[in-house]
Amino acid sequence: RVPEEYRPGVPIKAFMGWDGLCVRDPAVSVVDMCRAYMEAVQKESCGKCFPCRVGTKVIAETLDRICQGEGRVEDLSLMEGLAQAIRKSAKCNLGQTAPVPLLVALEHFRDEFMEVITKKKALPKGTYKAKATAPCLNACPSHLNIPTYIECIKEGDFTKSLQVIREGTCLPGTLGRVCVRPCEFNCRRMLLDEAVGIKALKRFVADYEIWKKKKPLLPAPEEKKDKKVGVIGAGPAGLSCAYYLAAKGYQVTIFERLDEPGGMAAVGIPDYRLPRHILRREVDLITSLGVEIRYNVEIGKDVKFSELLEEFDALFIGVGAQGSTPMRVEGEEKGYKGFIPGIKYLFAINKGYDPYPEGKRVAVVGGGNVAMDCVRTSFRIGKEEVNLLYRRTRKEMPADDVEIQEAEEEGVNFTFLCAPTRVIAEGDRVVGVELQRMELGEPDSSGRRRPVPIPGSEFVVETDILIPAIGQRVDLSFIEEKDGVEKSRRSTVVVDEDTLQTSRKGVFSAGDCVTGPDVLVRAAGGGRLAAEMIDLFLRGEEVAPSDDHLMEKVFSAIGVFDPEERVTGVGGRMREKMEVLPPEVRRRSFDEVEKGYRTDQAVREASRCLRCYRVGLVAL
Repeated sequence: RVPEEYRPGVPIKAFMGWDGLCVRDPAVSVVDMCRAYMEAVQKESCGKCFPCRVGTKVIAETLDRICQGEGRVEDLSLMEGLAQAIRKSAKCNLGQTAPVPLLVALEHFRDEFMEVITKKKALPKGTYKAKATAPCLNACPSHLNIPTYIECIKEGDFTKSLQVIREGTCLPGTLGRVCVRPCEFNCRRMLLDEAVGIKALKRFVADYEIWKKKKPLLPAPEEKKDKKVGVIGAGPAGLSCAYYLAAKGYQVTIFERLDEPGGMAAVGIPDYRLPRHILRREVDLITSLGVEIRYNVEIGKDVKFSELLEEFDALFIGVGAQGSTPMRVEGEEKGYKGFIPGIKYLFAINKGYDPYPEGKRVAVVGGGNVAMDCVRTSFRIGKEEVNLLYRRTRKEMPADDVEIQEAEEEGVNFTFLCAPTRVIAEGDRVVGVELQRMELGEPDSSGRRRPVPIPGSEFVVETDILIPAIGQRVDLSFIEEKDGVEKSRRSTVVVDEDTLQTSRKGVFSAGDCVTGPDVLVRAAGGGRLAAEMIDLFLRGEEVAPSDDHLMEKVFSAIGVFDPEERVTGVGGRMREKMEVLPPEVRRRSFDEVEKGYRTDQAVREASRCLRCYRVGLVAL
């Protein structure tokens, strides 16, 4: 699974990491590679375990001496003994995994070690790239340094924890509430008992800053530069790009179609999940760095994209997926009262009004988080009966399992294995929806079993409001062919996956407009990466991915988390549970459902982290 190339034209000759080593090119010196690897490990050792702190240093120095032609035969048994001692005594995964590839090398390449020792000749140093990672860190689209910020919480340094988080995202309070937490699904603690509450811990330190009225420790902007960057869209991608560019001293202007910031995070996520004041505060911190946001400006209508190309030295496109995917069923195009696409429904409610107050019965079609937001929000604006209709089973629903469970608790009626075939209307208004029963067939491209219609199984669900929430689409009509920015057939911006630069030099893009409808954390991570690339472009340097970025790609291809691993240690310490509003209270209120961790809970939860750092190295 080791990729063939590190970057185009640069082959990976060997890899050394937590599970062993892989050598493709026989010219690679395994001995010298072990030296470089253990030097990298020694730099990453936290020093809290004596055998790891001292042992890795001794091993690194011994390997260096061997590579200089000054090794002794007894050095091999010395290193073996130290490696075994470190592996058995280390309290964190760095010390537990770091000796593994060295022990493998000493067993299978012992003759090579002996040859270097007996010849007493110095080895030329190879070219290597090394990086520390962790399963959670690698799974995070923003690659936040999760073990470090959790350790800071464990030690009571909440301010430092938030500083570490802000190195990777400017939206800690937002992501601490609505992130889909891929990190937690790659948490090794889950193999013992339950995953660490990573998302909740991020929220805790963001909230703690507010509770204690602490002055946010933001990066001091670098010296002001004369270059200007235009950003289209004040959603997570655009805000993140603007924040990190402003920190580098650039003049940044965001153009936003709506009258408020946040994009879909603001108008698509209900307040009971993401209170508006949390998002607004984080935007205020971004503008405090000098970022200007121009609201109610629609690109293509109020100002041409071509005009921005002339006005700014670089552009970032970060528009979200704010359109709805049609169901393609009979009657949906008729404009019936009560037929409201999910995005439009949530937008109206988040703006403070009921889009169809006459309707009291609601049916939502879909199984994702937008569908969950639609059904749960319906009770909160006074609807009496709420149904969710999904073409697969609960097991295949892509929505967050917590959202599904809370919707069930609030009284949403779930009907599975059914798909709409016709909108039923009387006059100009919806009165029901005809559905057809489904059964699951073979898996499709998503890996989920494909729903197959059952002939003659049609039935009707009566409803006043029918809400399709089966997907979203991006509107890129503001980009004209003459602008030179390539678009795909599915209406997304085509970019280089490593640099996020479009087909037009100086124009970059990330977020839903590149990936299609996706999660907030990936959009935010893309915005930060784009800021790094734009900085390179404006400084006249080669627009190329960093070694950190390339190493994480290598790690992702190899796989950092092993769901079959047998984790040793004492389990049975379940994760701390947050206080939540009871269903009978929250279903009629937009108050935030989850109350977050108390300080004592956060410290206890942080202490459950296994600190799963490990080091990987490539020979080039």
